[in-house]
Amino acid sequence: MTLNRATPRKHGEWSLLINALVEIRQNGRIVRTGFVEDVMPDSSILWLAADRNNPRQMFEACQGHQVWVTPQALSGELSYRMTTTQIFRKNPTICT
Repeated sequence: MTLNRATPRKHGEWSLLINALVEIRQNGRIVRTGFVEDVMPDSSILWLAADRNNPRQMFEACQGHQVWVTPQALSGELSYRMTTTQIFRKNPTICT
């Protein structure tokens, strides 16, 4: 049996990612990985929670930061499946 490997996907609607494990990328490089603690409703700013090695940190879309998410299997009775349209809706962010 061959397992399908989930590949990370760029996620434009940051406001849906509170408590999700994400990668923050800039210029194609991973800057930091962590759990999303909070976001602005317009997906312009995202905060990763502090962890053992890093403080709470803010990332701005207008500075070229991107958020990447690797789909993960959920367990338990309340797990559900979302379509890629629901997960990866395009939301252009305008920086001023």
